[in-house]
Amino acid sequence: MADGLTVAVERWPIAGGFTIARGTKTEAVVVVASVTRGGVTGRGECVPYARYGESVEGVVQALQDQAGAVARGADRADLLAAMPAGAARNALDCALWSLAARASGQPVWALAGLPQPQPVVTAFTLSLADPAAMAAAAQRASSRPLLKVKLGGIGDDERIRAVRRAAPAAALIVDANESWTEATLERNLAACAEVGVALIEQPLPAGTDDLLEGLATPVPLCADESFHGREGLDAVARRYRFVNLKLDKTGGLTEAITVAQAARASGLGLMVGCMLGTSLGMAPAFLLTPWAQFVDLDGPLLLAKDREPGFTFEGSTMLPAAVGVWD
Repeated sequence: MADGLTVAVERWPIAGGFTIARGTKTEAVVVVASVTRGGVTGRGECVPYARYGESVEGVVQALQDQAGAVARGADRADLLAAMPAGAARNALDCALWSLAARASGQPVWALAGLPQPQPVVTAFTLSLADPAAMAAAAQRASSRPLLKVKLGGIGDDERIRAVRRAAPAAALIVDANESWTEATLERNLAACAEVGVALIEQPLPAGTDDLLEGLATPVPLCADESFHGREGLDAVARRYRFVNLKLDKTGGLTEAITVAQAARASGLGLMVGCMLGTSLGMAPAFLLTPWAQFVDLDGPLLLAKDREPGFTFEGSTMLPAAVGVWD
């Protein structure tokens, strides 16, 4: 492969579809950036997300706009100055980390000064559906130790009770994806407390979650759409006890390391999460799991087929990525 930057769009079918409060997907559309220097190639994957104003075409263009800088030797620090946080920067930042690891023969965690990754239990996500369908899905997944339950507004109290009856031994995270309102908040919080939910992600829309300030909730809350990076951390810490750290939001592993340290210094716990992608997209985020209380990197488990090589899963336990997955 010639030196320089190449960009590719890939489509990976989802096993059975994936539904959240904002709609249904049947495939994961990812953008892969590959950087080659001196015959060595590093890759990074991102997932453009319309909720954050991104499109596949826009992310591809943003990456292609950096081709000249990459050819001139741009590094990760240059990207932080040249590109906004988001999916495009994530793919390129991770490609440069991969390149550095492959050129040096050292794993990224060692180059970055991170703890050596160990096996971790990831959440397994149940799509939004009616209570009976969600109960059936929960029963099929009831042997998994941690389930993430997608909710969608009206009827969520019935959904969460149905899931708990079908999976009595599993720890539960619920993710409302901004679908609750001031009118439904108390009822849904009470239902989650009743069945022993461990964590609730983003109950209210970002921008209206000031209602959570000073609210003593019976279940810890985790910011997702309300949390992107270091900006606004003080407000986030007044409303939530955890944050969902995703590299597509921070714009890469480089900034994610800094954001994770800042969040922890603010007294916030960490969930390491993902958009729906392949093992290539999970691998950089996996390096942050030693700092996390919750891990949600089940993207490959939800696909009809993952890329090869990919992560090895023993049930819901992710083993550290083998050589060739990313770095």
